[in-house]
Amino acid sequence: MNFKNIASVAVFGFIGGILRYLLGVWFDFNGTIIVNVVGCFLLAFLTYFLLESETPASWITLGLGTGLIGSFTTFSSFCLDTVKIAELHLHTYMIAYLVVSIVGGYLSAFCGMKLGRLSGRSMKRGNRM
Repeated sequence: MNFKNIASVAVFGFIGGILRYLLGVWFDFNGTIIVNVVGCFLLAFLTYFLLESETPASWITLGLGTGLIGSFTTFSSFCLDTVKIAELHLHTYMIAYLVVSIVGGYLSAFCGMKLGRLSGRSMKRGNRM
């Protein structure tokens, strides 16, 4: 066990959890959509950016991926919100919520992957000059 890894996940996890909480307070059910779609983009971006560029220390990537984004996004809240919306008989909203969450998540991850690769390659070329 590496203390630096644990500390990194804890610190970044704290930040991601607070951001998640604030967006949930400000946007209610839509806060879950926002954090999950943004989280899909960020995780894909960071993953592909780090694969293409000079990778920083593992404790930083672990903190950002597992800590920050892991605590920021939430599948369990997504599922619970869907159930709550269904109980309110807001079926049209529930379908829109599901579609925006799932399709938006995949599109965000795809865009994050493309932009991460492009940015990582660009940074790698810039370091060689």
